[in-house]
Amino acid sequence: MKERKHPGRYVIANWKCRKSLADARAWLDEFKTHYRPVDGVEVVLAPPLIICAQVARCIEESGPAGLSLAAQDVSPFPPGNYTGATAADMLKNISRYAIIGHSERRRYFHETAQDVTNKVSEAADAGIIPIVCVDETNAMSQLTALGDIDCDRIIVAYCPVDALSYKEAQAPEKVAEVARYISQVYPAHPVIYGGSVKPGNVEQYFGVDELSGVFVGSAGLEAGSFVEIVKRAQA
Repeated sequence: MKERKHPGRYVIANWKCRKSLADARAWLDEFKTHYRPVDGVEVVLAPPLIICAQVARCIEESGPAGLSLAAQDVSPFPPGNYTGATAADMLKNISRYAIIGHSERRRYFHETAQDVTNKVSEAADAGIIPIVCVDETNAMSQLTALGDIDCDRIIVAYCPVDALSYKEAQAPEKVAEVARYISQVYPAHPVIYGGSVKPGNVEQYFGVDELSGVFVGSAGLEAGSFVEIVKRAQA
């Protein structure tokens, strides 16, 4: 996959465990009628893993241009005897990015800091850019554990658990405070914010100097609302 530098701003949509391939195709058809890529803004879509390859093929054949994909997870192990796992090496020609350490993975699948570190290492070795999710309470331990991994392209996604659980976005001032802390613990890596980001509130996060973009959940499920967020990023 062609090497690129970090853009100025990221807009990432995580579909989580939603959408069939037919749903994805309909979303792409609507999105591409309104979306035009702009230099300096990287737009990333994270569909369910089971349709990731088909979505990549749809984008390659009919667009939209300038849309990258992210895997929602990777195995902490290399290819081998790991039933049910998907190794990062298998995804390197499909997904440019991989979401790692999301709070839902820690909560429902009991992932540890070591699991996250192993996944980041596997993704980095495969040439996939890790998007490492942290909240305020685990940022220090999680990011310190990544110190020995040789990958200067890691993106840190600050995703406060309360914002995800209660669907209430965190105040921009608090986000800026935590982003500064993350940059002190783990300097020289882009920090993005995720937590109830919507078209109506996203501009206040683009106004936070410490942030390099946003990580979108439910608002990314509708092509119309997501393209509005993208347009605000491009503005």
